[in-house]
Amino acid sequence: MKDSKPSVSRDLFDQVMVPNYSPAKIIPVRGQGSRLWDQDGRDYIDFVAGIAVNALGHSHPRLVQTLKDQGEKLWHLANIMTNEPALRLAARLCELTFAEKVFFCNSGAEANEAALKLARRYAYDHYGEQKHEIISTLNSFHGRTLFTVSVGGQAKYKQGFEPTPGGISHVPYNDIAAMEAAISDKTCAVIIEPVQGEGGVHPAKEGYLEAVKALCEKHNALLIFDEIQTGMGRSGKLFAYEKYGVVPDILTSAKALGCGFPIGAMLTTDKIAASFTVGTHGSTFGGNALACAVSEVAVELLSDPELLQHVETTAAKLTSRLQALGEQYGMFQDIRNCGLLIGCEMSPAYQDRAKDLVNIGHTEGVMLHVAGPNVLRLLPPLNMTDEELEEGLQRIANAMAKMAG
Repeated sequence: MKDSKPSVSRDLFDQVMVPNYSPAKIIPVRGQGSRLWDQDGRDYIDFVAGIAVNALGHSHPRLVQTLKDQGEKLWHLANIMTNEPALRLAARLCELTFAEKVFFCNSGAEANEAALKLARRYAYDHYGEQKHEIISTLNSFHGRTLFTVSVGGQAKYKQGFEPTPGGISHVPYNDIAAMEAAISDKTCAVIIEPVQGEGGVHPAKEGYLEAVKALCEKHNALLIFDEIQTGMGRSGKLFAYEKYGVVPDILTSAKALGCGFPIGAMLTTDKIAASFTVGTHGSTFGGNALACAVSEVAVELLSDPELLQHVETTAAKLTSRLQALGEQYGMFQDIRNCGLLIGCEMSPAYQDRAKDLVNIGHTEGVMLHVAGPNVLRLLPPLNMTDEELEEGLQRIANAMAKMAG
């Protein structure tokens, strides 16, 4: 057994971590607001927010204090007991949404797993075992469990893990004719992201979600909205379904639900929830007091109308400036967004070079992300200040200038 502590560097990752990730060379050690500092004390403006997780930035004082306070009271009981923070959080989510029942878990993948299992169980209870088919969309992303990666519409994530669960099909996103051709009385559920995030930041077109909802009602299939990335204020509404005016039967949430503390949730109605009878599903850590206490405050802050208006205002500024920068350097051919979920599609001259811009951004002190090889993705904290926004945009401009040579 080694006595000395290893030197903590990026090289240590390659020595001790399973190689399923390839993180950047820099290692952030501290964050405040929309700013991060690395081991060398260099600062970065953060336009990634932990991939839409740190919706209130880093080290938000209310969240930090809540974590400390709850940490001195009660952390975990498992599902053999309930706890006050979980009940308060569930009640608040029901109050703010269409939901009447909530199931807590630890991540977006687990929330989607629960939603898909519930949809099959509900269909089994009401219509029989033949009604089990699930329809998803191509280029969608719903998690990394074997079930959710099978439902996701990107073949690369399933490769080498076959055979995957059956009864799952995929149709093009925003193509209602394809959905109509695929759905039948054997369909138990359709799962859709109101905005495809990992698939390239593609918002649902006008009328698409309404038409899918109508098809689901016609065939007695449940409509599941995956709002892992679009939820918790990112769209300018608490959940994007409000923006589209289409109410799902089941909704999943995670990422910003805990603003960095791991928690996921599945929201649904009394009638549908009834199929999850005692023992049909569970989660050891799901709904623990520590996570729910933090999430309760996160929900309070993220549902504030002033913050949601700030999201809309900041999104308009950011997309406008990115459009101008894209034209200046001939780098973006399209900019798509829903609130502060923004995708900049690279122009033909910079085809598949989104990651290059991310890497150059690190040298200029700005953190950016991708949604596939050809889309630069920005998901800044929802409470990013005007000062942080301006400084970050200047650093993005510097990175683009360097890339343009």
